[in-house]
Amino acid sequence: MKERVQQVLEKIRPLLQRDGGDIQLIDVVDGVVKVKLQGACGSCPMSMMTLKMGVEKQLKQEIPEVKEVVSV
Repeated sequence: MKERVQQVLEKIRPLLQRDGGDIQLIDVVDGVVKVKLQGACGSCPMSMMTLKMGVEKQLKQEIPEVKEVVSV
């Protein structure tokens, strides 16, 4: 599952990089995806919205086993 998550993140990454940020996959445990937002995304006040409405939504659409995405 971790490889599948990484593949989806690779699709999302250019959008984050366009705004000066990035995302790093830390781990996947029992359907919970742990990521670290980097660059501009790490300090942006909208980062949680990006995480939940962007990253989590896309991951759940492509990988139904994903339960949640959390920032660590």
